[in-house]
Amino acid sequence: MSEKTEFTKKLKGGHCLSIFVSYELKSRLKELAERYDRTTADMVRAVLKIGIPMLEGLSQAEEIMVKEYISLFRQLRKVKSLKDI
Repeated sequence: MSEKTEFTKKLKGGHCLSIFVSYELKSRLKELAERYDRTTADMVRAVLKIGIPMLEGLSQAEEIMVKEYISLFRQLRKVKSLKDI
């Protein structure tokens, strides 16, 4: 593919995202947009920019907790099997 073709594809909607949200969430976004004189799309972009790093942090913390829990569970199981001997 040429560079021009790739650039054209990006302009034709490759950057668009359609999502369905609850009426409550949509109304909250619209209220924020009106209050701060922004568009709803600007508010959605801001929420995504702020929320993605937070979600990544939460996911990493959850992953660490699960690994630690599994490790602790294995250790406790070993201790229990040693007591049974």
